[in-house]
Amino acid sequence: MNRLQERYNKEVAPALFKAFGYKNVMQVPRIQKIVVNIGLGEAMDNPKALEAAMGDLTTVTGQKPIMTKARKSIANFKLREGRIIGTKVTLRGDKMWSFLDRLVNVALPRVRDFRGVSPEAFDGRGNYTLGLKDQLIFPEIEYDKIDKLRGMEVTVVTTAQSDDHARLLLQLLGMPFKKEA
Repeated sequence: MNRLQERYNKEVAPALFKAFGYKNVMQVPRIQKIVVNIGLGEAMDNPKALEAAMGDLTTVTGQKPIMTKARKSIANFKLREGRIIGTKVTLRGDKMWSFLDRLVNVALPRVRDFRGVSPEAFDGRGNYTLGLKDQLIFPEIEYDKIDKLRGMEVTVVTTAQSDDHARLLLQLLGMPFKKEA
């Protein structure tokens, strides 16, 4: 069992149970999955970019990504429905916990001038989305091997009913939120 998962079971879940006064253990918010996504507008012109992004995502997450296709055509972007424009990975179980552990304790502190992540990036249903500017913050990525800096989006999907419950869950798990002024 991952150390972050152990911490959730031993410290975080009982603290949330007590803090919000749940009547049933199954009401305690937990993390369902983590989706890591790289959008590639350049993939239309450069098919090698997709392979490079998939390689980076495989290295970071330890799981093979799937290709995402455009849902509708947009003439201004020269985009046709069904064209491959990105790649994503859905992490569950042990891989999810180990990725979250590495993100919070290793990758985010490596961001230059890091003051914390925004506490406002919740969607109203208890899910948190975090945008990363480049993939170099992960120690698995070697600077010499990448062709281009690519941003990625990390979405943490929780079973929390509200943003406040999810915020406390992530805070207790060690997510470094910015301090409000």
